Amino acid sequence: YRVSYASETHPIPVNRLHRWTLHVESKSGRPVTDAAVQVDGDMPEHGHGLPTRPRVTRNLGNGDYLVEGMKFQMGGWWLVEFTVAAADGSDVAKFNLRLPK
Repeated sequence: YRVSYASETHPIPVNRLHRWTLHVESKSGRPVTDAAVQVDGDMPEHGHGLPTRPRVTRNLGNGDYLVEGMKFQMGGWWLVEFTVAAADGSDVAKFNLRLPK
């Protein structure tokens, strides 16, 4: 899958709940409208995860999914993972974020 995200706020905030819109496409660029998505994240340099349990709360259509409960409790390097399962199989998309300290 091809996966991208957009935060509802820019820059991505620290210590504040916010939402992301996740976009999922097939390799050929077709929107994936029936995906099951799991969200996870951690801070590799500190050995801890997110303080919340973000999840997809709504399928927005056209390959877009609303992710609520995103929160980063401190600045630094974060790794956010989305596990996507749909008709074409399952895959993991990983995003590295560097949030201001």
